[in-house]
This record gives sequence, structure tokens and C-alpha cells, in this order.
Amino acid sequence: MQSAYLYLAIAIIAEVAATTALKASEQFTKPIPTLIVAIGYGTAFYMLTLVLRTLPVGVAYAIWSGLGIVLVGIAGAVVYKQVPDLPAIIGMGLIIAGVIVLNLYSKNVGH
Repeated sequence: MQSAYLYLAIAIIAEVAATTALKASEQFTKPIPTLIVAIGYGTAFYMLTLVLRTLPVGVAYAIWSGLGIVLVGIAGAVVYKQVPDLPAIIGMGLIIAGVIVLNLYSKNVGH
């Protein structure tokens, strides 16, 4: 189970890096950001397949996408100065709360 969460963390980090690099790729015209996008998404999906050996697909995807949304929002603020407004911050907080509830209380997670 611990390795599943390690793989999930790697998948999330790779997906966030790839998504953040999408803007810098300028529609895949910049080679280095485009390479980051390809490697990042490839790594993310491969790691997610490893996670699915242990965690249910719905749980894994909820954690992956939820934390990915929040981290991409933070990356956008830091890298591109796209600071989210208050409703966006509240929404991201609710996403984090959902991931916490899922992990603490769902019987599907398999504590």
C-alpha cells in the first residue's frame, strides 16, 4: 500500500510538471517544454497504472486529479503569475478537503 502512495505522488508531480509546461511549450513549438510535457504525461500515466494495482480506480483518480488541480493552480501562480481569486482559492480548499475526507474515512481506500 505504501508503494501505491509513492507511485501516486510521482504520478501527481509528473502530471503537474507536464501541465505547467504546456503553456511554456507554446502549442508544442518550443522543444524543451514539449519534451517535459511528453515525459511528464508518460511518467504520470505509467505511475498511475502501478497505483491501480492496489487502489480502486475511482479513489486513485480522485486523489490524482484533485491534488493535481490544486498544485497546477499553485504552479500557475508561481511560474506564470496567474494568481487565483478568492472563489478559486475556496474551490481548491474544498478539493483538498474532499481528498482528506476520502483518505481518512472511505472504506475504499483500504487503510
